[in-house]
Amino acid sequence: MAEGIIRLNDADNVVIALSNLRAGTAPAGLGGALPASVPRGHKIASRAIGRGERVIRYGQIIGQATEDIPAFAHVHSHNLGMGAHSGDYAPGRDCRPLPALPPREFLGYARADGSVGTRNYLGILTSVNCSGSVARFIAEAAERDPVLSALPGIDGIVAIVHQTGCGMSGTNEGYRTLMRTLKGYARNPNFGGILLVGLGCEVMQVPDLVGQGRLRPDGNFRYMTIQDEGGTRATIDRALGTLREMAAVAARIPRRPAPVSKLVVGLQCGGSDGYSGITANPALGTASDMLVAMGGTTILSETPEIYGAEHLLTRRAVSPEVAETLLERIRWWEDYTARNGGEMDNNPSPGNKRGGLTTILEKSLGAVAKGGTAPLAGVYRFGEAITTPGFVYMDSPGYDPCSVTGQIASGATLIVFTTGRGSVSGYKPSPCIKLATNSEVYARMTGDMDVNCGDILDGVSIADKGAEILDRIIAVASGARTKSEDLGFGGAEFVPWQIGAVM
Repeated sequence: MAEGIIRLNDADNVVIALSNLRAGTAPAGLGGALPASVPRGHKIASRAIGRGERVIRYGQIIGQATEDIPAFAHVHSHNLGMGAHSGDYAPGRDCRPLPALPPREFLGYARADGSVGTRNYLGILTSVNCSGSVARFIAEAAERDPVLSALPGIDGIVAIVHQTGCGMSGTNEGYRTLMRTLKGYARNPNFGGILLVGLGCEVMQVPDLVGQGRLRPDGNFRYMTIQDEGGTRATIDRALGTLREMAAVAARIPRRPAPVSKLVVGLQCGGSDGYSGITANPALGTASDMLVAMGGTTILSETPEIYGAEHLLTRRAVSPEVAETLLERIRWWEDYTARNGGEMDNNPSPGNKRGGLTTILEKSLGAVAKGGTAPLAGVYRFGEAITTPGFVYMDSPGYDPCSVTGQIASGATLIVFTTGRGSVSGYKPSPCIKLATNSEVYARMTGDMDVNCGDILDGVSIADKGAEILDRIIAVASGARTKSEDLGFGGAEFVPWQIGAVM
């Protein structure tokens, strides 16, 4: 790091502006003056780069120059495009177990299946959009109910509503994905009980969801359909009585000490900028490694946003089979986007580009940093139950609410979310910790941000920031509230992945 710029790897032919730099500025260590202004977080050519030459950041290819780039010029969408990236997947080559760390504890809710929740919600889960309004009516009535509102130990009653469940095939991949997602939410340990509400005639039938056995091992589960109950008001009345019974059961479970090995943490980023891969993401990667070294589980996702950096994950795979499962998902996405008239480089978003990110290769390299250095222990489908502890991958779109929905369905009891532009969201039943990549967004949006990682640019080490993030994870897991919880987020962020035709 020098005044005004940072070089991330000795092999890089670009440096990153740490502040808005005016034309004519000659940052220390660059070797010349800027021919034009460069916004903070954006790239500067550290030498002349010829047309067609690879542009290197993090010691990795982020694209090719689309024209000759003079030394010290601004490097961005006007002169940098996609190009060939590494296909050296080398399964397992960099797979090195992390040394164990002394165990730590948090205060959580022990569940019948051995999992431990960080929250104790009651959920009103819907099988179909057609029961969504009634589920909200039930939740609103429950908030006014004197019996339910007086019960201690319940974090709230959440209506989990969505836009699908009918007008779809009952046999295809989209149906199976929704089935996994709904079952996963019903089993998430942050719920002390689940009431499933359907309409009655939908494709996603309530009896199919319930199956032959209990959907929840603790038995604190009930279901009903609006048509069988006799309509809206009758369903609300019966649901209130049912929720009183379920709440009494859930409220009897106190927070008790549990090892952090019981934590399952979803790793997310959104509204990324040029600092994401420098500050918050590697700091979160450090916290992920520490948690994994204590026996915990962390989940990386957003397959379109690891594209071009998947080789960094396959090299850490614990087996060739794990690496191949990830590559199969990459190939699936290449086909999926092609047949739907898209492309894998439809990212970064306009906000990402304003923050300094140019190609998906560049964005992906920064995003993968959230996963630290731990071995890749497993690869899972969207919403598939995580059965392997350690650092794992779950396939999902890059759309944040959808990706987090899958992680929670897979068992995540807490989400950590990095942002450089300032994402605002929350994901009931799992609390969400927001990490700001830069001090400016932390100061501007302090009511939404939990941790400032911008001070890494002021000299705080990534190791120390990672330890701070882990401390915050344990505190929130034990009941400390996040900014998004204080603001009331979580009622609109359940977004199942819709695959296939709407019919």
